[in-house]
This record gives sequence, structure tokens and C-alpha cells, in this order.
Amino acid sequence: MKKDNFMKGAFILGAAGILIKIMGAFFRIPLGRFLGGEGIGYYQVGYTVFNFLMAFTVAGLPTAISKLVSEKRAKGDYKGAHKIFKTSFYLLLCLGIAGSLIIALMTSYLVNNIFKSPNAYYAVLAMAPALFFLCILASFRGYFQGTKNMTPTAISQVVEQLVRVVVGILLALYLLNTMDITFAAAGASFGATMGGAAGLAAIVYIYKRSKVNLVPEGVVSIQAEEQTSKQIIRNILKISIPISLGAAVMPLINMLDTLIVLRRLQDIGFTASDATRLFGQLSGMANTLINLPQVLTVAIAVSVVPVVSEAAERRDLDTINENAQSAVKLALLVGLPAAVGLATLATPIMTLLFPDEPGNPGQVLLFLSLAVVFLTQIQTLTGVLQGLGKPHIPVVNLLIGAGFKLVITYVLTGIPQFNVKGAAVGTVFAYFIAYMLNMLSVKKETGVTFGFADFFLKPVLSAGTMGIIVLITYRQLVSYLGNSLTTVLAIGIGGLVYVIMLFKTSAITSEDLEVMPKGEKIINILVKLKLLRKPQI
Repeated sequence: MKKDNFMKGAFILGAAGILIKIMGAFFRIPLGRFLGGEGIGYYQVGYTVFNFLMAFTVAGLPTAISKLVSEKRAKGDYKGAHKIFKTSFYLLLCLGIAGSLIIALMTSYLVNNIFKSPNAYYAVLAMAPALFFLCILASFRGYFQGTKNMTPTAISQVVEQLVRVVVGILLALYLLNTMDITFAAAGASFGATMGGAAGLAAIVYIYKRSKVNLVPEGVVSIQAEEQTSKQIIRNILKISIPISLGAAVMPLINMLDTLIVLRRLQDIGFTASDATRLFGQLSGMANTLINLPQVLTVAIAVSVVPVVSEAAERRDLDTINENAQSAVKLALLVGLPAAVGLATLATPIMTLLFPDEPGNPGQVLLFLSLAVVFLTQIQTLTGVLQGLGKPHIPVVNLLIGAGFKLVITYVLTGIPQFNVKGAAVGTVFAYFIAYMLNMLSVKKETGVTFGFADFFLKPVLSAGTMGIIVLITYRQLVSYLGNSLTTVLAIGIGGLVYVIMLFKTSAITSEDLEVMPKGEKIINILVKLKLLRKPQI
């Protein structure tokens, strides 16, 4: 089927992403507990700077490499595809060195003059070497993704995260006991450097083992077109710069968020320490949960780019539309229940994860929860537009949304009743506006349609039913079982109800399952459970 490659790639990256997020939870949650909002705030200042430079040096390049490699391989030009990889490797090597040096040299100025958080100095500095490793890693990932082989990327991501979590937690604990909280935050940051090095080692090993299959001997395409390194770099930059600018928008906004939120909170009477704590609740705690579902939609976006790109090269509009519909639907089925669940159980979840955190961080999560739906859709639609060779469109759309965010955040954060929740409201508006503009752009470029029942009514009915059941379950049981056990139980029941509703409303059909790995076996099991009708032959 036309969706086969896209769905299998998304499944592989999605499975790896779930594992990564589980490991990430074992990093952020205990880190939040023993560093508290203040320590997490220092860590987040470092992570904000790091993500901003990552956007410029890494974000767009794997997608550009993937697109160019897939186009070459579609013509049978395997050597040309490999040359693109080699050229991109040296380009990213130079960018990695430059990016790491920029972080190292600018750290003191940033923390003292821009963010007004001097205690974050070591947390920012500790992340500098990570950029070097992750830049080189991006060249390998882009190459393998261009061959539609998502397994090397998935393996390297798991290795990277595992080492990052283990090293980050051990260093943070050791430095918290032997020095102070600022060095403990730096220890957590240094985990990113060690993780990047480990992920690079893993994917280099895979590359060396599979190089013979990547460039088959004796295969020469009559469509092969020799390109110079300058031409390749020009093509890579032509595609990657708009993507990188788009990817840099939110890290830039997060940097400005850091600046605006910390200063505005102090303007309305909070101390620097309290402002940092509230910022930590927003960026290090609530945002961590908001970003969990996007691991699946990032996988969808990465997988859909080469498939749409190849279809666009063949001018196959049917394949483009079919994959665009599948990607948008799958992202909605992930993002919508996550938003409903986080909103319904906002305070119980934050109390479960961060029981010693003062104030009510659950309110921050409640205000931020709706952003999940729009964020997951933005990523997927951006992948479609990138595959169509229109990477500049989502950049402009996100910039427009970001402009609204800055204004809303500045105004609302300065109101004592809103304080840090004002930044959460600004984020929701930014994602909503960017989502609507991306959707309109995809429709304009492809003419694709999204049916009301399949893309709104059925998912909303399923997620809404789940939310009601979750709320009733929690309220009925919390007085008997306590918050922690009741929250976990309510989440489990909610997930089960949602899956049942998806099949009962036919939001997921046998056709959707057929393209998944082991799809036929899954269908047979669901037919026996009477959750799915037997597909007509």
C-alpha cells in the first residue's frame, strides 16, 4: 500500500520515542524532586540556550539530507546519495565546532546580562560540547532517513537518551551532595554531552556494518547527475535554512520567554528565587509533560517527509494526499486524548510527580494542556510541507504565531492573578494560530480534504468520553485510595476507554491497521475481541 513505508518508519521511530520519553521521565521527574523548581530553572536556562543553537546548526539539516538522498535513490543514483551524506558530514562537523565555541564563549554574557540568572552559568557551559557530537550525529540520521531506514536513528536516539539519563542523574546527585545546586544543575546538563557522544558512536558502528548495502556495487542509474560539493552544500542549505529558521522560532521564543517571564515576575513583586522557581514549574515540569505526546508526532513528521518528497518528484498527488490525511489523523488521535487527560488530571498528575513542590503547579499544566493538540498538528503538517519542498511556509506561520505569543505573554505575566500562567496562555495561542495557518497552507498546496466525521467528530467523541470517565473515576476513588494510586488507575482506565471508543466509533479502521507491522495479527485479535469488524475481501 502507498502508506506502507511512511507508517512503518513512523512506528519504528514512535516506539523508540516512547522508550526515550519513559527514560526521560526517569530523568526529569527525580531531577525535579531533588533539585526543586529553582534547580530545574537553572537547568532550563541552559537547555533553552542549547536548543536555540541546536535549531540553527542541526534542526533543518537531517530533513534536507533525507529529502535530497531520497530523491537521488528514487532515480537509482546510490553513489550520488552517498556523496550528499559525505558532504553534509563535513558541513555539520564545522557547524558543530562553531556552535560549541559560541556557547562556551557567550555563556557569561548570556547568564549575567540577558537572563539575569548568574547561577545558571555552569548549567549552560556544561552543554557546549554536546552540540559538537549532535551535529555530526545529525548527518548520519539524515542519510539513513533518506533511505527510509529509521532503525539506525531509533537505536542512536535510545542510546543517546540512556547515557544522558544515567550520567545526568548520577552527576547531579553527586554534585548536589558534594557542592551545591548550581553545580548539580550543571551535572544534569553534562548528561546531554555524554549522551550525544554515545549516540554518535552507536550510529557510526551501524553505518560501518551496513555501508556495503547502502551503496551497491555495479548499480549505475541512467538518470545519475554528477554534482559538485558546492552544489550539494547549496542544495542542502536551500532546504535546511528555512527549516532551521522555523525550528529556531520556538527556541528563540523560549529564550525570550525566559527573559520576559523572569523579569515580569520580578516586576510584580516576586523575588529572583521565586521567579526562577515559577519558571521552573512552567518550563521544566509542565512543559515536560506537554512535550511527551509529540515524540510520536515527531516520528510521523520525520517519516512522512521522504515519502511525500518522492511522491512530489513523481507528481503523484493521490499518494501525497493519502499520506497527508493519514499523518494528520494519526497526530490528532495522539494529541487530542493527551490534552484532555492532562487537563482533567492536571493537579493530581503534578502532585503525583512533584509532591514537594510549593504552590499549585497543576494550574500551570491546566492552562498549558490545550497546546498539545495544536503542537502535534503543527509538527505533522510541517513534515508534509517540507516534503512538498515548501519549508518556508511553516516558518512564516510559526513566526506569526510567535508574535502573538510574545505580546500575550508580556501582558498576562505582568498581571499578578495570571503570573507564570500568562506565558502558558501565550503558548497555546501561538500554537493554535500556527496550526490553522499550516492547515490552510497544506489544503492550498495539495487540495487535500479532511472529513468532519473522521477528523473531528469521532476523535472528539472518543477523547471526550475518556475525559468524563477519568474525572468520575478519580473523584469516586481518591478519598479511598489516595492521590497517587487513584491517578495511575484513572490514567489506565482512561487509556482503555479511549482505545475502545476509537474502534466503536470507527475512528480507526482495519485499513489503518493493515499498514502497521504485524497489522493482520492485530486485526485478527481485535475481531475476536469484537472491537473491530472483519475486513471485507
